[in-house]
Amino acid sequence: MHKLMKRTLPAAISLMLLGGFHNAHALVNVQCPGDDGSNGGIAGDAVIDDPTTPANVKCMHLTAGDSFAIMSDTNPLYTFGFGDRTGTDPANVIADGILSSEWSGPTIVLDEGDEFYLNLSNVGTVIRPDLFDPHTIHWHGFPNASTVFDGVPEVSISINMGSTLTYYYNVIEPGTYIYHCHVEATEHMEMGMLANLYVNPAQNGTAILNQADGNTYTQFVYNDVDGTTGYDQFKALQLASFDSVFHDASLFVQPLPFALLEGDYPQINGRGYPDTINPAALPAPVDNSVAVDGYDPGKVTGTAGEPLTNIDVNGGQTQLLDSGITVAQGEKLLLRLSNVGLDRFWTVTAPGLKMQLVGTGARHMRGVDGKNVYRTATSFNFGGGETHDVLIDTSNVAPGTYFLHATELHQMSNKTQFDGGMITEIVVN
Repeated sequence: MHKLMKRTLPAAISLMLLGGFHNAHALVNVQCPGDDGSNGGIAGDAVIDDPTTPANVKCMHLTAGDSFAIMSDTNPLYTFGFGDRTGTDPANVIADGILSSEWSGPTIVLDEGDEFYLNLSNVGTVIRPDLFDPHTIHWHGFPNASTVFDGVPEVSISINMGSTLTYYYNVIEPGTYIYHCHVEATEHMEMGMLANLYVNPAQNGTAILNQADGNTYTQFVYNDVDGTTGYDQFKALQLASFDSVFHDASLFVQPLPFALLEGDYPQINGRGYPDTINPAALPAPVDNSVAVDGYDPGKVTGTAGEPLTNIDVNGGQTQLLDSGITVAQGEKLLLRLSNVGLDRFWTVTAPGLKMQLVGTGARHMRGVDGKNVYRTATSFNFGGGETHDVLIDTSNVAPGTYFLHATELHQMSNKTQFDGGMITEIVVN
């Protein structure tokens, strides 16, 4: 691997960004009802301070920029992505948001009936100062009343570097979704601008007896009335893969091989096995290449062993989501599965476990006659942009460790055929 794969932010750029943008309050204009700085809060940080604000009003502040993610064979790849700066003083958002992009992006969790104000600030791609890419958020599958908030650049607004846009959503349909950038979509999505998003139904909190299994539930996937989408535990799992050649080409400012795109790092929630089952955030990618092979340490910040993302990025950590699952025997598990891969369908299986599909594409699988059309299988195949709501009943499952994984062998490893791959564990106690 070329030593520049592990470079840090050039000192001159770092100083310019930290000095020039640290107090760029005017550039960041966050809109959030009730975010007025009262009760000791900070105005404009996307946190609701006014207690009289309706409970269904929710706000969030994301940044769009670049960063690095470490693969399970220790290979760091350059990424684009989203970071969560909710609660950050607007004066510090751009400085703090630099190199803060997470892989996968921050998960968005909402309830049916919410009014959601999602602010997106474009902090730029500082590792690629030659790029001036705008960014958007496209809530995939959301029934927007107006195209202005759809995120497709041909019919809506794109956010330029140093600017902020507030998206508004009247959330009316529960289910499992995804969100991603839609500007130069193939490039930006391949580089990592992808994340989980799901909406809980209004039925949640109501105790309903599922006559099919005799259990009473208070959490549901959809407003089913009969309790058949009830569950005890859940996990959102986003399936994706990185093409390392594509990411290296972006880092080295080379032509991007779109026609040859083929993911060689299959992942779940931004990690390959066994990192998928590590409940902690992964350690920050580090720079081990300073002063190696004639590389001039005067051209980089820091010394060998310091984080690549060394400004203010969760302590340098960019991979915060795990995929490990633990349930008690007898509990019903919900898997919110999404495929955000660009180059292939994925087929996933869980040997020893039966999986029941109760929703797909954020739609309850119920016919026009009111009958459930759920489907039980040992594996599911689905393509990019598709989501599945899958229930696993562990009532008759022996305690132990079960594997959820891709069915093709080469997808259970990475390009070096060592560790990695689309595998996680379901532990039944």
